[in-house]
Amino acid sequence: MLLLLQKAFIMAVPLKLSDELIEIAKPHATAKNCSVPKQIEYWARLGKAVEENPELPVQFIQVTLLAVEEAKAGQLAEYQFSS
Repeated sequence: MLLLLQKAFIMAVPLKLSDELIEIAKPHATAKNCSVPKQIEYWARLGKAVEENPELPVQFIQVTLLAVEEAKAGQLAEYQFSS
């Protein structure tokens, strides 16, 4: 199976991935209601972020990636400090 990865303003690039990786990704993609290529792309982004920030816990990096996507989607709210 070929996987097409895209980045804003860059053409898709066909990649040859192992059948094993694709089979591993299928249940994860189904559980997250996304495509297998999107699941593998997420793993690639997460792995890159983990390598770039080895001192941070993986869960922190995961929620940070989610927060970035929420911000891009305009789902921001001002934090209210309690008095």
